[in-house]
Amino acid sequence: MTLTRLAHTIVLTWGWRRALIAFLAGASTALALPPLNIWPVPFLTFPILVWLVDGAAAGRLGGVLAAAGAGWWFGFGYFLAGLYWVGHAFLVDAKTFGWLLPFAVIALPAGMAVYTALGLALARLIWTRGATRLLALAVALTFAEWLRGHLFSGFPWNVYGYALISPLWLAQGAALVGLWGLTFLAVAVFASPAVLADDRADTRRPWLAPALGAIAIAALAIYGALRLAATPTSFVEGVRLRIMQPNLQQDEKFNYAQKQQVMTRYLALSDRSSGPQSTGVRDATHLIWPESAFPFFLTREADALTQIAALLPPGTVLITGAVRPPATAPNEAVTRAYNSVYVIDHDGSILSVYDKVHLVPFGEYLPLQGVLEQLGLMQLTKVRGGFIAGDRRRNQRVPGAPDFLPLVCYEIIFPGDAVPRNDRPGWLYDHLGRYIGWPFVAGSGERPGWLLNLTNDGWFGVSTGPYQHFQQARVRAIEEGLPLVRAANTGISAVVDPLGRVIKSLPLATEGVLDSPLPQAITPTLYARTGDGPTGLLVALAFFWVLRARRASSS
Repeated sequence: MTLTRLAHTIVLTWGWRRALIAFLAGASTALALPPLNIWPVPFLTFPILVWLVDGAAAGRLGGVLAAAGAGWWFGFGYFLAGLYWVGHAFLVDAKTFGWLLPFAVIALPAGMAVYTALGLALARLIWTRGATRLLALAVALTFAEWLRGHLFSGFPWNVYGYALISPLWLAQGAALVGLWGLTFLAVAVFASPAVLADDRADTRRPWLAPALGAIAIAALAIYGALRLAATPTSFVEGVRLRIMQPNLQQDEKFNYAQKQQVMTRYLALSDRSSGPQSTGVRDATHLIWPESAFPFFLTREADALTQIAALLPPGTVLITGAVRPPATAPNEAVTRAYNSVYVIDHDGSILSVYDKVHLVPFGEYLPLQGVLEQLGLMQLTKVRGGFIAGDRRRNQRVPGAPDFLPLVCYEIIFPGDAVPRNDRPGWLYDHLGRYIGWPFVAGSGERPGWLLNLTNDGWFGVSTGPYQHFQQARVRAIEEGLPLVRAANTGISAVVDPLGRVIKSLPLATEGVLDSPLPQAITPTLYARTGDGPTGLLVALAFFWVLRARRASSS
């Protein structure tokens, strides 16, 4: 079958066959995500998306509803294949949450697919003939994905731009335009083969769009290769990190009865020799434990702090995740808590605390918390009333190393927000963001020396989820030009330099320690200096270009 015949078949397909084509194309696109990272797959699937929008013209309302339907099925396939691992979290306590598993596995992809449906509906509204419609698709889907990353607390997981991340030389584009800029480029480039099937009356030079797409990929690759070659990894003098990955199962990690067993495991593993020349924790200046490390409130267990002090030699500090109780009266029961990061000195004293700002919906809190709790529902962490959000994102000072920015769990997946730029939300948030659930994260505005991501991906078992999470964390390092240190309960723990190169790592579902120097930050990237402004301008210019082409073709 020729490409033209295939395109015509898809354009003319209707009913359940059309939905099936869109679903399979979306599910196949997920092959570009970790751990498979088959990044050229969208060259095969995004042209199908173009032809589906072409074929929507015969539908009602100018084809907008038909395009939205195709977009929903494409998005549903993509997110079902890419987010199936969310179901693992409901099996941690299967007696309580197991019945919700099929609803969660289906409902989340179905909800995320609404954004893809919106994107294709918008694309159909501004659709043109010829190669210009590729820009219409890129504008509409980039806008829809940006909305997905911001509305209702945001969930920018597996944004389409991540398909251009798995080759490290392509990933360097994030330092220029960030994730949203890569998303615009990815959609336009991946969809470009669609015009090869166009009639000559619609596209005089059908080879031009794919050729420009190939040039864009080549330019990105050359830039990335030169950047990697010109920027060797350098390290902060005198800093020796030790990351402890305990690989604790969730039923142990949150069971108070396992308190001493957990502490004994942490202490023994932290002091384990990592090689013939290793002397355990005495080799490290900074020991790092993962998110919510303890099945108890650390500050209320004096014996635990005493054991930590006995472990740490002079000059070594511990950075650890822990659940922190709010200030309460002496006899008042603690019902809510913060998800926090502590810096603890070698004598057991707490030097600083950070409280997680961006909480996980349904994991750490429920939307409409009071109403849903009255209906008998609770979030996965079972903290009645939900966790308490911190007031601001701030750098943490730590002896013997540059200041670091703590990012707990999925706080690191938000491009542009992971490293806050200032203390004020600005005009857009005041007039729009606060009314649509767009979270504003205040920060000090000071650039940290490194990013620290403490997480517990043990909720999701041995699945694709932790690999995707790690990839997104690496992209934040590239965008900001900052090294990343990641401590994960079950993995993947790693040290990553500011260009995304993995210095050392521990694989998923293994117990161990990782010893590494701390990479040095580089000068702020273009994206770190300008944010998403240039991408917004590019998308706006492309939008007006499409409108101009649409007006010219209709006159």
